[in-house]
Amino acid sequence: MTHGGGRLLVTGGRGLLGNAVIATAVAQGWKVVALQRHPSGLADNAAVTDVIGSITDEEVVERAITGCSAVIHLAARVGIEGRWRDFEDVNVRGTQVVLDAARGAGIESFVHISSPSVAHAGRALVGAEAEPADPRGVRGHYSRSKAMAEQIVLAPGDVPVVVLRPHLVWGPGDEQLVGRIVARARSGRLFVIDGGRALIDTTYIDNAAHAIVHAVDKTSSPLVRGRAFVISNGEPRPVRDIVGAIVQACGVSAVIRSVPFGPAFAAGAVGEWVGALSHREPLITRFLVEQLATAHWFDPRPTWDALEWRPVVSLDEGLRRLAAHSQS
Repeated sequence: MTHGGGRLLVTGGRGLLGNAVIATAVAQGWKVVALQRHPSGLADNAAVTDVIGSITDEEVVERAITGCSAVIHLAARVGIEGRWRDFEDVNVRGTQVVLDAARGAGIESFVHISSPSVAHAGRALVGAEAEPADPRGVRGHYSRSKAMAEQIVLAPGDVPVVVLRPHLVWGPGDEQLVGRIVARARSGRLFVIDGGRALIDTTYIDNAAHAIVHAVDKTSSPLVRGRAFVISNGEPRPVRDIVGAIVQACGVSAVIRSVPFGPAFAAGAVGEWVGALSHREPLITRFLVEQLATAHWFDPRPTWDALEWRPVVSLDEGLRRLAAHSQS
């Protein structure tokens, strides 16, 4: 069934990815209900209606989902600092609330947005597929809570569901990956691990948004329903090359230092301890060190074949767009 032209609930529509998903959905003919804690910034579009509230509030979620035929569940607590109960409340219980509301509303398609970190325990991933979420084996409250949320969504049920794991999403206006890299470059704190030779893949924002909206029409397919897929550009490159290209595109001159894995991993453990005491995001964590030191790229063919989708913007074209945005 083609859902374009119907009513679509998007939770967590305020950020870079949420805004891009809403814009893509509207361009494809959807009427979008955007549910998040703060205005999406897109409600001046007649096709977008904001509902302000939390996904943990059953009444708010039920009101937002009324009249919708599909759900894209993006809302989540992200980051590496904070209390476990806060991550659990939003990412685990909130997902259950949204899924229950979808079941009660007879939703025809449920696209749950997760993260490759739900199945990453520090080892290298080379041409990997989407492995099962593993709450016990992952690092950090975010990854653990998202892994638990995946297990809830993928439990057998009557709502057609699919889980998508966009990998390292970036693009113009990104304050997470791009913003942090640029900030560290400007402060002289930009580093890679062991020369930055590890191959990683990333996802340009337009590709992530296009894949997510495209998946709404695929959840009933036996090749898709009840499965998890990694979304990426399918263009792995060394960490140092990607970091350097982003810095250059943003017009920043920086020296990228190389730090050995052992001392960096030890510093990450200390950073996590200090961050827990100060309630501030640490400069370095063990998870960050592992991400920079180990290869993590995925075979894109299972995703491309099952979803019948391909990236629409290459890595190099994305960098050109980032440079144009930075110069505007």
